Amino acid sequence: MAPSVTIKTVAQAVGVSPSTVSNAYNKPGQLSGALRDRILAKAQELGYAGPDASARALRSGKAGAVGVLFTDKLAYAFSDPYAVGFLAGLAEVAEEFVTSLLLMPLSSSDIEGGANAVRQASIDGAAIFCVATGHPGLDMLGKRGIPTVSTARDADPKSSWVAIDEQEAAAKLGHHLARLGHSDLVVLVDNTEAPGSRPVELTFDEVGCNDCEWRIRGLQRELPGARIRLVSGGANAFSSGLRGAELVLDSQDRPTAIIGLSDVQALGAMEAMKTRRLVPGRDLTVVGFDDIPAAETAGLTTIRQPIKDKGRTVGRVLLDPEFTEHQVLLPTELIVRSSSGPAPH
Repeated sequence: MAPSVTIKTVAQAVGVSPSTVSNAYNKPGQLSGALRDRILAKAQELGYAGPDASARALRSGKAGAVGVLFTDKLAYAFSDPYAVGFLAGLAEVAEEFVTSLLLMPLSSSDIEGGANAVRQASIDGAAIFCVATGHPGLDMLGKRGIPTVSTARDADPKSSWVAIDEQEAAAKLGHHLARLGHSDLVVLVDNTEAPGSRPVELTFDEVGCNDCEWRIRGLQRELPGARIRLVSGGANAFSSGLRGAELVLDSQDRPTAIIGLSDVQALGAMEAMKTRRLVPGRDLTVVGFDDIPAAETAGLTTIRQPIKDKGRTVGRVLLDPEFTEHQVLLPTELIVRSSSGPAPH
């Protein structure tokens, strides 16, 4: 944005007062939709980012903070083992470059509020962690010219990301289960409901998570003739895996294997088995994804991905001028433990 373009410039171009332009950004309910759209369109045409101090701070290049965007409640960043590991790695690099982290949960129920939070945030860059493609907050980052690094792969050669091959990683699990003779499986996926909600069976089109979809495709590729059902007990959490597993374990149509698309859900399934005196790996196979610390203790077969290294690498791409790569694919590994065994006859 040119330094001469101010809120007064936009107001004069539209023929309204500066306070009306301010209301278009901060109090949209006080304006008609048509007037607000006209103001925002003119502001975009003139290159005006909005009446906030953070925009001025970014133009000076001295915000000293990286935003971490994720679509969930703030508590998720402190309770989910995968999120904790990722943030720990990112924080190591941020500390090295005397940069703070700003956690920015983008509510799926308040889309406009999330976009407004991104517009006002005083940040030099953004780490995109578990945000749905197409969220307007991502578009706002582009409009503000804020460098971003995502944890999801993108076909755009100009994009920056640090990720794993979700499909190939899940295919390793699928191959392992196929060798053990499993052909009737339940996959525990997360949804936007509260953790531990009433479990429901989903279609593939109802999954709504790109990473989950790729993992399911990887399983299907290695298990082409298998029956694969998708069950969700809410957002990604131990209690969601517990509730989802309860549904299938108490049915007459019990599968031979349960696949958690995260370790926390798989561990919830193992707890549901324990209360029913079922032994993982003998009575029914349970596998997970991520290899969080609790997975080894529980003897959970899973896919190991370098969680902390992912956070560190995102930090390098964002902050380290000597780190020249902007698209990094990290390795994964199948870790076989006692929770997986031959399909019972």
